[in-house]
Parts: sequence; C-alpha cells; structure tokens
Amino acid sequence: MRPSNDPCYNDRVLSACIVNWNTNNELRACLRALAAHPYTGPGGQEIVVVDNASEDGSADMVRAKFPHVRLLANAANENYARGTNQALAAASGDLLLLLNPDVEVTPGALDTLAAFLQAQFDAAAAAPRLVHPDGRVQASVRGFPGPVPLLCDIFGLARVFPGSRRMAAYRMPFFDYGRPGPAPQPMASCLLLPRAAFEFVGPMDERFPLFFNDVDWCLRAWQAGRSIYYTPDAHVVHLGGASTGKVRAAAVWESHRALLEFYKKHYRRRTSPPLYHLVRAVVTLGAWARTGRWGKRFEREGNAGSADMHRELERPRGPADLPR
Repeated sequence: MRPSNDPCYNDRVLSACIVNWNTNNELRACLRALAAHPYTGPGGQEIVVVDNASEDGSADMVRAKFPHVRLLANAANENYARGTNQALAAASGDLLLLLNPDVEVTPGALDTLAAFLQAQFDAAAAAPRLVHPDGRVQASVRGFPGPVPLLCDIFGLARVFPGSRRMAAYRMPFFDYGRPGPAPQPMASCLLLPRAAFEFVGPMDERFPLFFNDVDWCLRAWQAGRSIYYTPDAHVVHLGGASTGKVRAAAVWESHRALLEFYKKHYRRRTSPPLYHLVRAVVTLGAWARTGRWGKRFEREGNAGSADMHRELERPRGPADLPR
C-alpha cells in the first residue's frame, strides 16, 4: 500500500467508489446525481466504478454515458468486498467515499459530510442520514452483534425492551437520528473515510464477500482506537437491496454464513464455549428455517470458492428477509 505522503494522492480530492452488479438503472441514477451534486471542495471529485461482470449492460452504459468515470470491468463477479478493495486501490483521493449504486446524493450532501468528517480528529469514517425515496429516515446505524445483543435480538427481548442499552444493543432502536455523534456501525451504503484511517485500519476482509465486511471494518476501526460518526446534516436517498434483492433466499443464506464467520473471528476467543456454541446453533437453525435448506452445512472457515458461492447465490428459492 502506498504511503500517505505519496505524490500520487490528491489532497482533498473525494473519490466516490462504487461496486456494481446488475443494477444498470440504479447506477445510472447514482452517477447522474453525482454529476448534478458533486463534491465542490478544492480538489474536486473523481468516480471509480467496479463492475462485477454485470449482464445488464452496466459497463457499456458507463462507457457511453459517463466517459469521465474510471471503470474497472471485471471478467467475473468478484463480490462486494474484493470489488471495494479494487476501487479503493484505484482511487487517488484523500477522501474515500464508499457508495452503493442504489444511492443518490442530494445537493450539498458531499460537502457537508466531508466538512463534518474533517472536523472529527479521531474519525475513521462518517455516515450521512439515509432516507427512503419518500423521505422517511432509514434505521441505518447498528451496534455490533456480540453474543448477548444477538441472542436478545433473536429471541425478541430487544423488541420487548427497545430502550434497553444492553438488550437492544444490536439494532439500536433508541439511536437518535436527529443528532450528530458517534455511531458504532453505520451502513456502508454511503460512508466517507479519510485515506489515512483506511490505511491504518486496512482493506475489507474478503472472507466476507457480500455481508458483514463493513461491520468487520467498523469493529476493527473501533478496536484500533478510531471513532465512527453519523450526521443528520447530510442526507442521501437510498433505495436498498438493489443487487441482493435479485437473489433474496440465497442472500439470506450467505448473510447467515457471514455472520457465523464474523462471530468466530471476533468473539470465539472471548466468549465462553457454551454461549459461543449456543449462538452458532441458533444462527444455523435460523438460516435453515428461513431458506428451507434443511441440513445443508455452511462452508467452513469462510473459504468457499468464488464459483461455489455463486452457484449458491444464483439459485433463488423464494422470498425472505435480509438480516444485517
């Protein structure tokens, strides 16, 4: 990784990094919004799009309609985590914006978010307020799925005691979306990182190809002594689930597998064995129940090959909700 004083880095350039898979229409709207409401800081903005072998003409659309965008067209679907690492490696800016193709920035949002981020001396990242197209605020900030918060959520105690900082610590229904401040793990649908913090924390862990890579990155940032913030003063429109919604049952399965891998990585050594195995059993049963794939084993160690995983992801079995 290049040092932060490398002259190839552009001081105060904002690099919008987008990973796309079969979301042609959403990507077009996202890029139009970036063109209409760009970051106007002294360095300006650049846009990097990684297309994961889309079959809907996304890459050709970018080439034809947005020639100023730097396009990296993968020959195969490399998934979100690896695609994000590709985009971040190609970016030249000092400010790195993780942006989903189903997000549309609004006037002044990037300038406000960048100013807020740079005012926080210990910030690893800052997130704006996400809103639905009808203006409703999305619940975009969560805590970390430690053993107790996760079990309280699964068994419904968090819904019974929504104000409890312990029992509802995962989904955080008590989070105040009207005030700026620290946020454990905001959605990475729109997340701004200083390059120095990204280099300090490191790239996305590719053991989490689709889900929990952002949760893992945020937890690593906090463990490294950095903070992550939220501000309602900048807002963007988020459609949500544009890619994973195309393969919902398979995405549910993969999200549960990623949760187990995340849980093993961060909690195995600091959780008592009975509690650790109880959580694993409950999550596994939940995956079987929600996808109808009874008895099928999760890939061990999170090392499923790309081809194997895509055979799984591209076989939808019916509707299901997506956990995060």
